[in-house]
Amino acid sequence: MKSTTWPTFGDTTTATEVADAFSDQIRGKNVLLVGVSPNSLGEHIALAISRHSPSLVILASRTASKINQVIDSIHASKPSCLVKSLTLDLSSQSSIRSAAKELNALTQKLDIIINNAALNVPDYETTQEGIEMHFGTNHIGLFLLTNLVLPSVLSAVSSSAVPGSTRIVNMTSAGHRLSPIRFSDYNFRKVASELPMEERPPEGLPKALTDPERPYSPFVAYGQSKTGNILFSVSLTEALGGRGVRSFSVHPGSIWTGLARNLDEQGQALIKATGKVWKTGDQGAATAVVAAFDPKLNDVLGGYLADCQLAPAAEFATDPKIAERLWDLSEELVGEKFDLGGK
Repeated sequence: MKSTTWPTFGDTTTATEVADAFSDQIRGKNVLLVGVSPNSLGEHIALAISRHSPSLVILASRTASKINQVIDSIHASKPSCLVKSLTLDLSSQSSIRSAAKELNALTQKLDIIINNAALNVPDYETTQEGIEMHFGTNHIGLFLLTNLVLPSVLSAVSSSAVPGSTRIVNMTSAGHRLSPIRFSDYNFRKVASELPMEERPPEGLPKALTDPERPYSPFVAYGQSKTGNILFSVSLTEALGGRGVRSFSVHPGSIWTGLARNLDEQGQALIKATGKVWKTGDQGAATAVVAAFDPKLNDVLGGYLADCQLAPAAEFATDPKIAERLWDLSEELVGEKFDLGGK
């Protein structure tokens, strides 16, 4: 497996250190960061990047007041950084479409997209379109937003002197291993035994994670959405890799963020038990900054990163044929087809 520029970077490396190492690659870039709030991974990514003179940083999230708090933090350390805010609700496709129009009016060149936004809810909910909330927000919402602003990404490629430096980074999780895509039941109406074998959760999971007698598990639903993030990068690489766009999926590691705090007591106990190394926010943000700016990845056609290095993901999350099926399903769920020239 190919290495990054700094093979010594690992689970304790911070986003601050990574940004310092790749300062030249950050300078002059237009960056869209989706998913920011105070004390979140998004804020740590934004703070690390903003210190190195990007041309424009666009912060997109659901709550304007929280975006503004992050902007204040950025300007406290780098007053000259140009930062714009964009409010959108990833659980509403109409909100996403409105935000994409606003974004396309802000800039016609996006060098970097970092899709950091995600939610984790303990009870069954659906998006405004009736899609299970994790899948509909964490995957479908980001799928739609990214495709709607792809013309700005392709514009960046055409003006870049360095093929491969235009990137789309999708934050995922090691939790993707909890579930493949349930094509026959993405809305979790069936118990696992009613699913085709290839769509069932892996055998041997604790009953607290997936009860065989209950159709819905928030952990498995979250896992399905995170598998979707990896497969989305696979599809983007397949379609756009030859045109100079790179897409990577990133597992940030175990960080005590708002995602974990939203879980009930049992859920928090399970999360605590799975974390071998607990990272600070700055450490958790590091791998996303590697994926977005490491110049050695210009020559790598996509992949999954963890602890600042390329790493293996589950086979069901990296199969190009499964990625194509998910792309087709995603287009169906947003009611629009996207011509990427390579699909």
